[in-house]
Amino acid sequence: MLLSGPLGAGKTTLAQGMALGLGVRGRVQSPSFVLERIHRGRLTLRHLDFYRLTPEEVEDAGFFSDQDESAVTLVEWAERAGEISGAAFRVSISFVPGRPDRRKILVETGSPEWGDKIRDAVREQDARYPGR
Repeated sequence: MLLSGPLGAGKTTLAQGMALGLGVRGRVQSPSFVLERIHRGRLTLRHLDFYRLTPEEVEDAGFFSDQDESAVTLVEWAERAGEISGAAFRVSISFVPGRPDRRKILVETGSPEWGDKIRDAVREQDARYPGR
């Protein structure tokens, strides 16, 4: 999952929610200064942060050269890496103008199958919580 958005938009908060859903115990914080944190749960969460890197530095570091296909990889500040292919999801978070307490979240999928799964999940949530 590739996350993008301005400072304070909620990228790390989204990562914390993903970790909770994966059964990760313990604190999940932004890996801004260490670049990568590994969290163990039902699945491994590989949490990366490219805020301080250039596209060349991301490529040279080889973050995507040896991926564990059973792990969930979540990248904050993914736009700093240039073009990353093969991601299941791209999530852009932005502030709603005039409402600093509200966010707009755009989810793009890497395949039609994921798009269908997201649409089904949204329909289920809309049916469960009508009028929200």
